[in-house]
Amino acid sequence: MDNRPGVDEINAPAPVQNRDDTSEWRRQTHLEDESLESAPTPPSFHTRSSQASPPRRDPLSPIATQLYIVSHLIFFSLWGTLARLGMQWLTFYPGAPIVTPVLWANVGGSFVMGFLSEDGRLFRQEWGLDNMDPHTREKALEQEKSDPAAAKKAHAKTKKTIPLYIGLATGFCGSFTSFSSFMRDVFLALSNNLPTPVNHPYSTVPSFTSTIHRSGGYSFMALLAVIVYTVALSLAALNVGAHFALALDRFTPTLPFRLIRKFIDPLVVVLAWGCWLGAIFLSIWPPDRPSGPSSRGSWTNEVWRGEVLFALVFAPVGCLLRYYASLKLNPITASFPLGTFAVNVFGCAVEAMCYSVQHVPINSTAGALVGGGRVSCQVLQGVMDGFCGTTTTVSTWVSELQSLRRRHAYVYGIASVVAGLCLMVIIMGSVRWTVGWSTPACVTMRTSL
Repeated sequence: MDNRPGVDEINAPAPVQNRDDTSEWRRQTHLEDESLESAPTPPSFHTRSSQASPPRRDPLSPIATQLYIVSHLIFFSLWGTLARLGMQWLTFYPGAPIVTPVLWANVGGSFVMGFLSEDGRLFRQEWGLDNMDPHTREKALEQEKSDPAAAKKAHAKTKKTIPLYIGLATGFCGSFTSFSSFMRDVFLALSNNLPTPVNHPYSTVPSFTSTIHRSGGYSFMALLAVIVYTVALSLAALNVGAHFALALDRFTPTLPFRLIRKFIDPLVVVLAWGCWLGAIFLSIWPPDRPSGPSSRGSWTNEVWRGEVLFALVFAPVGCLLRYYASLKLNPITASFPLGTFAVNVFGCAVEAMCYSVQHVPINSTAGALVGGGRVSCQVLQGVMDGFCGTTTTVSTWVSELQSLRRRHAYVYGIASVVAGLCLMVIIMGSVRWTVGWSTPACVTMRTSL
């Protein structure tokens, strides 16, 4: 399978550069370097003697390869969404020092991205050594020791073509993090509506937040605070994940090639489509509404199913959109990842529209909600948590910031934040500062339990 030049989750260079070359520790490899994508594999990694035994690897057809890639993206987007929602619930508690729970999901996803980018053990058998005769394999191992930089580049180039790696880097890390939720919290900080878990464990909307009036200067400082600590901690987590991979290099196991090709890949196809269809069916035909004195616990379960299942329904769609948009748009210009920028900005616009529709009343005096009911509110929440959360990504964004040249990184980073925030101000601000926001119906039902 050919390399995927547009997907920066799998194409960005490792965060830790020149780990074995202390004499050139100042040299930095950049994402826009043409040599990064066209670096040839060292001859000893693909040379086979005339007496070599037939290769043990059966090449996959293009259709099977695409099926495996799509299935891995679907499967790991579901897990990434669940991990993000779980992390948000775990880190949003009364007295929390940081009241933007998506921050920790962004940090966790960036950490895993850094680990995967730097790791050289998990997919070592995909490198090609097992495909060589003993004499050529011995020469390859010698070259690996004499020129570790070339060996590492060859391994990275091969690793980026593995469906399982694409699923972990693009599917899981990209879905674990969310740029649209990050921008939403930036706007809520600006408008003095950032939810604060003071007393209520479910206080995730402005109506449950006790806020006091503050000047525009303090609102601007709050906006800067959310931007600075999110970007700084996510970048730090990316590097810590890479350092963690280096520290565990001797202990990280290697996944057998045949286990991946013969067992894991076909199993993921079944699991991915089965889990996605299961979430769709459970959303269409939810459990019957309980009645009687024992209905309280069942209603709690129904609320949980409503929040999680709708997110799982929309999550694979956003992940696949991000993947194919990156394939098409990122190669246009190496100094500005247009695909990641486009999906992040688009996701922010959809997030802002869904949040406004979920909270705006039809008539501010009557207090009636658009959509009016619990299901419509949960669908909108599912679009925000599922589709927008997986369409946008922070892990890829900070990986690109780390990999681009300094001037290009600042232009790309500032443009992404400014574009996302402007859309939030235009869409959410036009509602917030005119008719105002009301409590969503699904939140009202949840807090009444």
